[in-house]
Amino acid sequence: MFFKKLFGLMGKSLAMDLGTANTLLYTPKNGIVLDEPSVVALDSRDGRVLAVGREAKEFLGRTPQKIVAIRPMKDGVIADFEVTNAMITFFIKKVIKGMNLIKPRIVICVPTGITQVEKRAVIESGMQSGAREVSLVEEPMSAAIGAGLPIEEPLGNLVVDIGGGTTEVAVILLSAVGYSESVRIAGDEMNEAIQRYIQDQYKLLIGENMSEKVKIAIGTASPMEETLTFNVMGKNMVNGNPKTITVSDGEIRECIQEPVNAIVQAVRRALEKTPPELVSDIADNGLLLAGGGALLKGLDKLITTETQVAVHIDPDPLTTVVRGAGLTLSDARKYRHVYIN
Repeated sequence: MFFKKLFGLMGKSLAMDLGTANTLLYTPKNGIVLDEPSVVALDSRDGRVLAVGREAKEFLGRTPQKIVAIRPMKDGVIADFEVTNAMITFFIKKVIKGMNLIKPRIVICVPTGITQVEKRAVIESGMQSGAREVSLVEEPMSAAIGAGLPIEEPLGNLVVDIGGGTTEVAVILLSAVGYSESVRIAGDEMNEAIQRYIQDQYKLLIGENMSEKVKIAIGTASPMEETLTFNVMGKNMVNGNPKTITVSDGEIRECIQEPVNAIVQAVRRALEKTPPELVSDIADNGLLLAGGGALLKGLDKLITTETQVAVHIDPDPLTTVVRGAGLTLSDARKYRHVYIN
């Protein structure tokens, strides 16, 4: 018991937001210590890892035949177990230097719709990557904690967390999830919609990185006061030559309308299926918007128009989830009920 307690004090504790688009690591002492794309570049001949994270993302769409750049996470869960192990191990070693003898305790954020098989895969991946203990917390719960919502009170808190692979909608109260829905439509679907639109409308092929740049620069869910434009570079489908076109925010808003509407409908379903008392709480307090999708211009305005509920965007929506998971490490007794394994 003494040695277990001693190792608990000495060992590093990490919170991990293992996302489809990005992986973030947080320590109670230093805050966010890593924020890298969830991408791994492999040698296609022998499977050797050549690059991970930001460096590997630059390989997307630019790799020679002997190199393949892949994203091992899909829809918020592990799609390639071995590559995910390699990615997590790389990130942990990058953060914890000179501490190889003392394995870390890790809290990993997962979607609310995760299956038992997917849970086991995440836990096993964490253990094989060098953790001594792996705890799981649902992403909306973690976002609520990170945003400072009163999760332990008998009041309804509506959280909408829009990541790369999933949109998590949940009503939280009494340190538990009262209602949840995990919609596998989020930022990636918007990127793909932009790629398809530019291909169909302009006969221009663009890569994943370029479509994401377009979304960040001029992606909107509601009309803007001023027209926004962006120069898009790609490959002419007709002759293969490089070509640059200019697109407007109105065009991009139209092409991402389907995934955006799917997110809004998920929020409306949550309100429809929530008891009246809790809906009254949500009407008084508004809903929390977190994740990278919260940065889509005008999305808060659209949700408010469609639901008549005020929307609060976390000041740093990209890190809300991992910050919440990190807080559970700082006060394990207070937050012991939020873990789902």
